[in-house]
Amino acid sequence: MTEPFSTTRRRLLQFGGAAGLAAAANSLAAPGAAAATASSRGPRTTVTDLGPAVVQYSLMSGLLVGDTVYIGSRNLAPARVIGFHLPTRKVVSVTDLDAAPDPTIQALAADPTGRYLYIGVLLKGDQGKPNLFRWDLTTPDKPAVGIGRTGGDRDIRALAVAPDGTVYAVGGVTGTPPALWEYDPATGATTSLGVANPLATEAEAVAATDTAVFVGSGSVLVGGGDASKAALFAFDRTKRTFTSVVPKEMEQDPSLRCLGVVGGNLVVGTSGGADPAKLAVMDLADLSSYTVVSVNGTTAKCFTADTDRIYFATDTGVYSYSLADKAVSAVEFDGPDLGEIWGVDHTDGKLEVVSAYGFVAEIDLAAGTSVITDLGTAGAPADAEAGMGIAAGGGYVYVGGTGTLARHDLRSGAVVNLRAPGEVKDAEVIGGRLYTGQYDALGIWEYDPRAGGQPHQIAQFPSVQNRPMDTSWDPANKLLLLGVQSDTEGGGALWTYAPRTGKSTSYVNPIDSVQLVAAVANRDGVAYLGGDNEAATGARGTVVAVDPVTGRELWRLETGQQKGVTALAVQGRHLYGLTRDGVLFVIDLHTRQLLHTADVSSVSRGYAALVTNRGTVYGVSITTLFRFHPKTFAVSTVVPGINGIWYSEPHVNAHDGKLYTLRGHNLVEVDDRPPR
Repeated sequence: MTEPFSTTRRRLLQFGGAAGLAAAANSLAAPGAAAATASSRGPRTTVTDLGPAVVQYSLMSGLLVGDTVYIGSRNLAPARVIGFHLPTRKVVSVTDLDAAPDPTIQALAADPTGRYLYIGVLLKGDQGKPNLFRWDLTTPDKPAVGIGRTGGDRDIRALAVAPDGTVYAVGGVTGTPPALWEYDPATGATTSLGVANPLATEAEAVAATDTAVFVGSGSVLVGGGDASKAALFAFDRTKRTFTSVVPKEMEQDPSLRCLGVVGGNLVVGTSGGADPAKLAVMDLADLSSYTVVSVNGTTAKCFTADTDRIYFATDTGVYSYSLADKAVSAVEFDGPDLGEIWGVDHTDGKLEVVSAYGFVAEIDLAAGTSVITDLGTAGAPADAEAGMGIAAGGGYVYVGGTGTLARHDLRSGAVVNLRAPGEVKDAEVIGGRLYTGQYDALGIWEYDPRAGGQPHQIAQFPSVQNRPMDTSWDPANKLLLLGVQSDTEGGGALWTYAPRTGKSTSYVNPIDSVQLVAAVANRDGVAYLGGDNEAATGARGTVVAVDPVTGRELWRLETGQQKGVTALAVQGRHLYGLTRDGVLFVIDLHTRQLLHTADVSSVSRGYAALVTNRGTVYGVSITTLFRFHPKTFAVSTVVPGINGIWYSEPHVNAHDGKLYTLRGHNLVEVDDRPPR
């Protein structure tokens, strides 16, 4: 069970004018500093620090080595790996990694002797540091050391170690086809072995034998167009050549998700799209001899085995594949929902399952029983993690994390972590209830604080429409609106949900087949959609007005911007929009004409969010909280250097005239009184 925790301090800071705003930056960075006094004649901005937004041991990988499960962190700084000792159910070792910025550990692999744990890191930018590390498990008190970097392939998403100790890594970075990388422990050299699949946008799977390395790739991100579907290549370690060996039944799945060598078989899992994911068991002696089965879920990953069965995870739970009858069945046990699973290992008739909810489940396969160990209770160091979606209302502020949703009580300051699978991308509070858009392909979830319990799913949509981007409450039609991206196919969707009736609808590609719905706003029963495009070429920046009840397009306007829309908001007759290169555009909703454009890149570059509060449109970027004058549209800074730590896009929400966003890792409440 997730333990609640409370903030112990709330810091109230009040500022006025430009000098006060500068003081705000310094005072919030230095707790306990004296507050400035606002001028009664000028603008007043009051910032209240509500403490860390989301605190937990957030994780993204797990691997059993000997009697210890090693678990890699996600969205924590510094990145770290903990050792969870099975006999004592305690965290007995920890290593921090010198990796930045915004590090996450998705890839773990052990050498055949069990002495070394190899660690691959995902990063939000390249600072020239190693992204491949090695931890000597015989001396766990000594930290893991950086041993190499995979060149321009910044992110390592999978590692494998061949029987001779050679290490192989795959991953990639958006815009560059992923290569296969080799680390030779004898020489310390890290070398690119070339690109097997030039049309892939990412590689997430690798496995190695004495003679071959298998690379799985596809386009689980930035799909569509001519991007590759699921691909599997065998790299001959002697000839140094690639050969395609993908089972034909898997060729239309978006991506190959996981690989494992189990006895004499290569086990292959895909990420599903329109159809469920698939599992293949291929004979290593003759790769043309294989069996393919569909599984219950959108992914098949984390392979382990005993003598009779292969065990694996999907987004719906843990399953087994019988080698004898080639059938898939659910692993039944008496424990809780496992959420997103990042590790499955078999030992002595039991499965050790690492859940993104922050626990390890030990499942006794014969008895169908389980033991759940919370990693925080076991000694894992909890830290503030990068935030995701944010919503405020009903006396609470909610901040999304990975596998969790932190509920901040505005009256008492108490903070409780709720369980929410995947990632809360954006959210709204409607009538005291919280509604969230959940990634990956998890639809819409609801939480009622008056009823207690945990969030639960209320609407499900086709899995190819997998990434909610933005939410907006339409009071005229009493509909929750969500803009959505399709990672694997390109384009997107508009989702609607009616809390009163429970009816949900999905309108696919309401802008066009390449533009995702990056932003949603509404006024008087009309939804306004802003388009973006993750691909390097193609249309972007289109604004479309839609009837959200019928999905019918009412009108559209090409903004002519070089970058796509990242945020929309309505104030009066004006629709405000921001692009990812820092351009403000304003559309007159009466004339349906572009009324105003301005370069605001001094306060907003990259992803941003907009919200209307007290008759003014506010925005937040990675660096700054700002506002636009409702008549002149001039931009002014509200809080400089806010520097929120977000996993993806920054967010800002309004409740009772107050703004809520992140400053660093902390949740802040901003009461802004602009000059009139």
